[in-house]
Amino acid sequence: LFELTQNQFGVWAAIAIHDTSSVVGASQTFGAEALAIATTVKLARALWIAPVALLFSYFYRAQSAKKVAIPYFILFFLLATIFRTYAPTFILPSLFDSIVMLAKKGLTITLFLIGTSLSFETLKKVGVKPLIQGVILWILISIVSLWAILNLL
Repeated sequence: LFELTQNQFGVWAAIAIHDTSSVVGASQTFGAEALAIATTVKLARALWIAPVALLFSYFYRAQSAKKVAIPYFILFFLLATIFRTYAPTFILPSLFDSIVMLAKKGLTITLFLIGTSLSFETLKKVGVKPLIQGVILWILISIVSLWAILNLL
């Protein structure tokens, strides 16, 4: 409709779409270059959260007698950024690769839980049986649909 280039769509997706996982999904469908650009722009924007929050808290503290609390997630975000940047130099590559794989799996599970509006509290309340049933059905549907696509189309 708008005949956007890969670059244009990547930048637009990173700016216009709020959720990072949605940015990745949307830009990935447009193309590899759009995905690379959108991910870079979105993560660069996310990196500004920490310095901007610290700057605003500094100015707010100067204008107010109240003590300003800095959210812990910002500190954890900075620590994770530093760890990801420097960890490959002092951790064995195989161990680092395992950590990266676990982090990706954890992100996938987290995005699934967010997308389905599930929480650990909800899972405790409902029980594990519906979760097991859902996983079994998901696996069954995945296998049957893949078989159908490979053999019938």
